[in-house]
Amino acid sequence: MLEREGKLVTNNRIFFLLAIVGVLIFSYIQGELNFPLLFQSGGNMVEYTRSYFPPDFSDWKYYLSETIITISMGIWGTLMAAIAAVPLSILASNNMCVPWIVQSTRRLLDAMRAINEIVFALIFVVAVGLGPFAGVLALFVHTAGTLGKLFSEAVEAIDPGPVEGIRATGASHIQEIIFGVLPQVLPLWTSFTLYRFESNVRSASVLGIVGAGGIGVSLYQSFGSFEYQKVCAILIILIIATGTIDLLSAKVRAWLI
Repeated sequence: MLEREGKLVTNNRIFFLLAIVGVLIFSYIQGELNFPLLFQSGGNMVEYTRSYFPPDFSDWKYYLSETIITISMGIWGTLMAAIAAVPLSILASNNMCVPWIVQSTRRLLDAMRAINEIVFALIFVVAVGLGPFAGVLALFVHTAGTLGKLFSEAVEAIDPGPVEGIRATGASHIQEIIFGVLPQVLPLWTSFTLYRFESNVRSASVLGIVGAGGIGVSLYQSFGSFEYQKVCAILIILIIATGTIDLLSAKVRAWLI
């Protein structure tokens, strides 16, 4: 037993452990982490937070209507992204396509995923003007990159047996995907899509900063005019909306999986 335990400690593992420690130390320095300063400034944080209360719900009807617009942006941004991610994920899967197609598609997904939604929103505001449509397009592009990556990992983890059985009948590649791949990955794909929908509602709430519509416009204006009590009211409405979406999504995921 001692001999077997001894084999767990190898030169390669020691090297990787030291490398990880080195990366953590380097990141700590680059991130300028200073936890004592955080605790020293705790009093300022408490004093600032007090200015948010009591929340001002005088314009709650307007905030609610803007929140509905934000949720609608999340719905359509996620739906369009999920549709686009299906073919992209197939092209990015090693067990579905040749390497040069896989690598090209993965680099495209990397680019879509690496650029923040706000940057895409700025681009689309120039193209289609101010309003929620620019926000929907921004969410669509960024989320398609994320879902394409997640979907492709699900495709690569499928059981190859059903696909090989369908291939043995003389089926085409498209038929292999429809009847052998999709039934195995659809529950997981749906779960990923619901998770991203929750995230997109949160992201849509700040796209208004660049004029992409939704509750973010009111949030930005309230911050700019130092109306922190109105900010608090908006944040409470967003928290309630996000919590409701999370509960509904959890029920749907439980039903599917």
